[in-house]
Amino acid sequence: MNETQKIQKLNELRAQSRLGGGQERIEAQHKKGRLTARERLDLLLDRGSFREMDPFVVHRTTDFGLDEQKIMSDSVVTGWGTIDGRLIYVYSQDFTVFGGSLGEVHAEKICKVMDMALKNGAPIIGLNDSGGARIQEGVVALGGYADIFLRNTMSSGVIPQISAIMGPCAGGAVYSPALTDFIFMTRNTSYMFVTGPDVVKTVTHEEVTQEELGGAAVHSEKSGVCHVAADSEADTLYLIRKLMSYLPQNNMEDAPPAATTDDSLRMEEALNSLVPDDANKPYDIKEVIRLIVDDGNFFEIHENYAANIVVGFARLGGQSVGIVANQPAVLAGVLDIDASEKGARFVRFCDAFNIPIITFEDVPGFLPGTNQEHHGIIRSGAKLLYAYCEATVPKLTVITRKAYGGAYCVMSSKHIRSDLNLAWPTAEIAVMGPDGAVNIIFRKELEKAKDPVKRKAELVAEYKEKFANPYVAASRGYIDDVIEPKETRPRLINALAMLSNKRDANPAKKHGNIPL
Repeated sequence: MNETQKIQKLNELRAQSRLGGGQERIEAQHKKGRLTARERLDLLLDRGSFREMDPFVVHRTTDFGLDEQKIMSDSVVTGWGTIDGRLIYVYSQDFTVFGGSLGEVHAEKICKVMDMALKNGAPIIGLNDSGGARIQEGVVALGGYADIFLRNTMSSGVIPQISAIMGPCAGGAVYSPALTDFIFMTRNTSYMFVTGPDVVKTVTHEEVTQEELGGAAVHSEKSGVCHVAADSEADTLYLIRKLMSYLPQNNMEDAPPAATTDDSLRMEEALNSLVPDDANKPYDIKEVIRLIVDDGNFFEIHENYAANIVVGFARLGGQSVGIVANQPAVLAGVLDIDASEKGARFVRFCDAFNIPIITFEDVPGFLPGTNQEHHGIIRSGAKLLYAYCEATVPKLTVITRKAYGGAYCVMSSKHIRSDLNLAWPTAEIAVMGPDGAVNIIFRKELEKAKDPVKRKAELVAEYKEKFANPYVAASRGYIDDVIEPKETRPRLINALAMLSNKRDANPAKKHGNIPL
């Protein structure tokens, strides 16, 4: 065989590898509204940047007739490329080959690229589309999953890990995405669950579809497993690219700055009249965020889950920041189990990857009731408290209105190492709301009053005058400054610059024991 023939054979083998399970299965994938493994990588990565690894790998199994079904690259495509010119490692499961099932060499390929990502300090993105463990390979397949889980855990907090669910993801397969930082799903074509509808029917006699059991709507709205849900695979991959622009390559770097024409000294007059005079009237905290951040761009995480707290990424003066904000428009911005855990996970991610945390506070307290108490609101609230206390990145807090009770302490107060705490004149910092406070403090007086309604109104007015403002806290130094709302953007940008060389540390330890 001469040189030309050898090159020709190489090109033939490469073409064969790129075909995966063959044209017929590729067409079947398209009919389901799904792209192939390589088509997805073409959309995710910068054009022409993908470099495939292990395209000639085949499985080693001889049982159940698999020795006669060897397909190059097996059921996963791995390698690296770039997003906006920055190095990214990737793996993309190929449903056209054995239904994307995970066997020994499939797992080895993923582990190999994960090891490279960790050693080189670059993010890894996994595109999941798999029927689960390759049953014909038995415990070897299960061992492959465990090998991946270990690497997910070792990489946690060191490099960003992103999972996209592009089709089925069931059984043990769900735990790798669950260990990563963010999970993206595509509506109507992706789903994930530990046990499928057939098993559920057998065990509990429930009739449920795959979509009802573990579709994107379920996980983005009810369980909170999914962080971002998109309407199409193209949208999903676009949103991953967008998210990556806010993140650093690893835990030793800062997120890349972005150019903006938005004036860092811009005053926003609309903020001065945004909070209603009536403390019980809602307003949209997302409008506050958009008016303050660069160009009004806010990349929200968990948008439809626990909507009483808002978390996401934005930029201030070109710098990437994480934003946590109570949402008065949903449940009055109260903290409950889901909101506390949503906020805690986001705060810990930002702290792990050197992203400053901006907190907008308007919180009346924790949600009362037997349901919350019996399901562990104490433990969940402690998770958010722990996350804020542990965080050593720059932490800035703006109290826009209510900061009541234990929730005041939890939401990045001065007492738990927040660096700069600002308040608007509309801020109310107290143990509880005026009505409840008067009922407790003046209970006996109200019982004896000739006109208890009138007397209570007078006492509430007095309490508001004394406590429904930021100045008592400011006099103690718990609030660093009271500012006009319109000043918020330039003040935050200035504070970020001031804190750019911040150094803080926690006591030496193996790790803390967060109240899980």
